[in-house]
Amino acid sequence: MASLRSSARAQPERTTDSPPGTRTSTATPTTTTTYLTMAVTPGPIQRSDVGEGINSDRILSIQSHVAFGYVGGKAAVFPLQCMGYDVDVVNTVNFSNHTGYGYFGGTKTSAEELSKILDSMDKTGVLTATRLLTGYIPNAASLDVVHCLARKLKTRNPDLIYLLDTVLGDAGKLYVAADVIPVYRKILPLATVITPNWFEVETLTDMKLTNLASLRGALRKLHVEYRVPNVVISSIPLSRVATSIPEYLLPSRPTNGVVWDGASSPPDEQQYLICIVSSVNHVPTEATSSISTVHARCVPLIPGYFSGVGDLFSALLLGHFHPVSNPPAHGPSCTSPVATATAHALSKTHAILSLTHLAASTKSLPATDDELDAHEPERISRRMKGRELRLVQGQDIFKSKDPVDPMIVWEKFWQE
Repeated sequence: MASLRSSARAQPERTTDSPPGTRTSTATPTTTTTYLTMAVTPGPIQRSDVGEGINSDRILSIQSHVAFGYVGGKAAVFPLQCMGYDVDVVNTVNFSNHTGYGYFGGTKTSAEELSKILDSMDKTGVLTATRLLTGYIPNAASLDVVHCLARKLKTRNPDLIYLLDTVLGDAGKLYVAADVIPVYRKILPLATVITPNWFEVETLTDMKLTNLASLRGALRKLHVEYRVPNVVISSIPLSRVATSIPEYLLPSRPTNGVVWDGASSPPDEQQYLICIVSSVNHVPTEATSSISTVHARCVPLIPGYFSGVGDLFSALLLGHFHPVSNPPAHGPSCTSPVATATAHALSKTHAILSLTHLAASTKSLPATDDELDAHEPERISRRMKGRELRLVQGQDIFKSKDPVDPMIVWEKFWQE
């Protein structure tokens, strides 16, 4: 799987139907042009057709938009609609394409415009989402608007499910202005689930993640100080924590297809990522005295630069998340709702990446070469276009209800 954080985070046409029948317009005093229209009567609707695969929850998605390609909302909305959700969309930017192409154009939605859109939805009575998904927000002023919205929706509906994708950056580099960071910290307590990558966990907690002890410290801070009930850390390079991971969590099958027997050399750590889910324990018993129950799963890397992967993953996680009314104390035999949703999101995201990689491999795309790319920008464009996520071609993946490999409980995670 590619890294789950991508580069940029980036209405149907209104038509007025004419009444059925025949319309006549006089072109000249002696010439008449006749337009025939047909009234279509729908066939009988079967009871089984109503509600099949439809979710009653409505999602408000606030993130970036691109005209071409699949990042931000373009990577999130269609999969959610395939899963049966109605999705209301507010764009934080309107770009031609994602920034990985090297050139892009468009506009950013100002905080004032964002506020006006949301206020108008409220006054019209259409701000009715029961789930909230937020992604790339370009500046602190706009993020303040989102903060106010989240508080309003949470006040009206304490059961609001809010997935906060803390899009800050990746690989040590911020995508946003630094003044966004403290605003994100203010929003954290409102979230049901957050989906930061490794770098974003470091940024939010102001803790450098170098080993398992520092990872424990960061999760403790997110759960206790910022009161986040569920943390999903995506795309952690396995090589960073492999020495601290129990053997049963390590991948059992190397990329060459030979099953690891535990005696020979283990699978190449560089070829895998690990995803970690940490859910706060609800019942403080002796068996659940740890802060949270942690689940994990390794996934194989897919070579190549893909954009919009994190946006897709977060959307799928939200779509598959179904909380229970009275959550039990988590234990080795218990799978949390977030862990279940994460398993589905990982499986489907990996399936889309595999489909995209297969399509790209047939196009003889140019390899990444900074010097050649600088002299021939078309190389970058060809490469980016060839690796746009194949969401439409893979829509059956989103609709699938097939079982997936579960996340695995990381026993004794909190034991020093």
